Amino acid sequence: MALSGVRLGRRFDHDLIPDPRSRLQPIILCLASYEKGAEFLRECRNLGARVHLATLERLKDADWPREAIDGFWRMPDEHSRADILNAVSWLARTERFDRIIALDEFDLETAAALREHLRIPGMGESETRFYRDKLAMRERARDGGVLVPPFTGIFHHDDLRTFVDTTPAPWMIKPRTEASAVGIRKISVAEEVLTVLDELGDRQSFHLLERFIAGDVYHVDSIVNDGSVVFAEAHRYASPPFHVMHRGGLFCTRTLPRGSEEDIAIRRANEALVGAMGFRRGVLHTEFIRDEEGRFWFVETAARAGGAHIVETIEAATGVNLWREWARLEVATIRGQPYTVPPSRHDYGGVLISLARQEWPDTSAYDAPEVTWRMRKRHHAGLILASHSSDRLDALLTQYMVRYQEDFYASMPAPDKPTA
Repeated sequence: MALSGVRLGRRFDHDLIPDPRSRLQPIILCLASYEKGAEFLRECRNLGARVHLATLERLKDADWPREAIDGFWRMPDEHSRADILNAVSWLARTERFDRIIALDEFDLETAAALREHLRIPGMGESETRFYRDKLAMRERARDGGVLVPPFTGIFHHDDLRTFVDTTPAPWMIKPRTEASAVGIRKISVAEEVLTVLDELGDRQSFHLLERFIAGDVYHVDSIVNDGSVVFAEAHRYASPPFHVMHRGGLFCTRTLPRGSEEDIAIRRANEALVGAMGFRRGVLHTEFIRDEEGRFWFVETAARAGGAHIVETIEAATGVNLWREWARLEVATIRGQPYTVPPSRHDYGGVLISLARQEWPDTSAYDAPEVTWRMRKRHHAGLILASHSSDRLDALLTQYMVRYQEDFYASMPAPDKPTA
């Protein structure tokens, strides 16, 4: 058996647990290749669900909310799909799972395969591709009428030559299934396209080529129920994530001025994207670029909660935690109950994170009352701020970014694979 683990929380006793078919106590299996989703796990438990977590051996000592977990299961860091299919099928001999949830983007495909194999409700493998494969999601968004940069798959080289000849430079070569800006390359001359493809070799078909659109990068984080956006928060990055990862700089994103032209426009673009994708239920993190003419171009979407403490930033501004609401939505659906988003505030939130020269940087000098959270992580300096005033938040973030450069900022080469 490839999976090992222990049961935590309540004592597990087959003679005492209620009928697993009962909607009163759903059984949820969560998958996590990175340490995240603690609030999802806690809220599932708070709602009366039994929670199992399958993670990797290297994360066995991570800060999981053990009190909320009934079954804690570990897979070897290197394992095959067959290994986890066999392991979870073994668990299913005594557990009738109502849902399988991927807490991280890199677990979406595994969760889909398990749902297909065990015939559990939720997105299957074909549908999941639209939220993992950048080529598939672009095709679906374009076919649904969403504005998408010109792109092509990297298959037939005559098609590539036609694309390069007819699409203005620069271009971006992107891995189809990585997250964030990992593995993305910006190319300005046609000869370099061929050079990069030669470097990729047999991996080139796992990439796409698209036109680079200059502009500010935005993200919308949504809760979707029955195909409708029931909650959304719109933010703009201070610098595009691609630039931060490849050129260095500070990670910063903040709530858009509410009711502004850009706020209204990007919310409409997000609703159009959700409709085009046919997304039914869950949370989405979606990115757009706004060009010089004010048009919003679709970049990518992911069926997960946003990373880089975006969830906590949204909570600081609104009081709504997307992890907890996602759990409430899933449990309500299992029980056949309606889901309602809780009342929210309409303040403004921003997050600022930098690699730090110091092992444990001291941010206590950043003492504005708007600071609601401080990062505690080796060689990182991070703050979340919240304010009733968009102008006040802007002023603080601008000031703090200048000070961060002097006090903490450090850089390192872009990783070739995700680190969190």
